Amino acid sequence: MTIQKGDNLPDATLLKLGEGGPEQVELSSLTGGRAVLFALPGAYTGTCTTQHVPSFIRTADQFRDKGIEHIICVSVNDPFVMAAWAKDTGADKAGLEFLADADGSFTRAVGMEFDAPPAGLHGRSKRYAMLVDNGRVTALNVEDSPGTCDLSGGEALLKDA
Repeated sequence: MTIQKGDNLPDATLLKLGEGGPEQVELSSLTGGRAVLFALPGAYTGTCTTQHVPSFIRTADQFRDKGIEHIICVSVNDPFVMAAWAKDTGADKAGLEFLADADGSFTRAVGMEFDAPPAGLHGRSKRYAMLVDNGRVTALNVEDSPGTCDLSGGEALLKDA
């Protein structure tokens, strides 16, 4: 079942790259207050790199001004790739938190999995963005196509914050 506005986020353990290697992160530890969570098909892919991530870098301060404590990017990738991608895009300097859903379990739990075999994408995430308040989804914007970033970009979600 696909997560909807008003639903609580499921429990999830994601990964980030720490100083000593991969570290587990309980998603609930970042979504207990107000948070943005956006997900995308893959690190270093076209629209994800040129549109989606930059939209949240541009709007990060505006979200923080509205009381957003964490801006979280989730992708079905490994934590090494996510850390390198955050650095390469400048998202780390903007304070965005890149978390790996390495096995896709969170993506499946929220009903956002998809495959695009011609692009070599299997078991990936649809492109979406949500506002979360105390673990509950208060806004959810899901793209119809993985190659578009209209509804799920930072500027679009900022209107709901």
